[in-house]
Amino acid sequence: MAAGRMVAERSETGVAPRRIDFKTRVLTAVVVIANVLGNFSLSWGMKHQVAKLADSPLAYIQTIFSPWVLLGTTLLILWLLARMTLLSWADLSYVLPVTSIGYVFTAFLGKYFFGEQITWQRWLGTAAITVGMILVGLTTPNTTARVGASGQ
Repeated sequence: MAAGRMVAERSETGVAPRRIDFKTRVLTAVVVIANVLGNFSLSWGMKHQVAKLADSPLAYIQTIFSPWVLLGTTLLILWLLARMTLLSWADLSYVLPVTSIGYVFTAFLGKYFFGEQITWQRWLGTAAITVGMILVGLTTPNTTARVGASGQ
């Protein structure tokens, strides 16, 4: 079986339900972790940078190559590449909601590491994201035929 492909099984009705394989689960975790830690690192670097960005173009270059900003940028590049791969393995309508759990983790990082004040409305929205992610996670990850698989 090719990496990340959905695994098909036959049920009593003859319909082939699909379940996510281990590699897709791992890649989903990589997408979420790279996104959360990439945004955290980038934010940390920007909040703790010394140079005032409006002062000169050199300040932007210094900021880009500061360790935290560079780490954040690298993690977000990893996130993009992993997400592209994941989108080639599963439906868009599955990948985006399932990986949205990263927004929940980001809210907690913002509160506990940056001291952000999160209102009850934001917590309610965060809970809604969690419920939606759980509901979508219970569905079939790939409902479409792969292009080229049927000779198209």
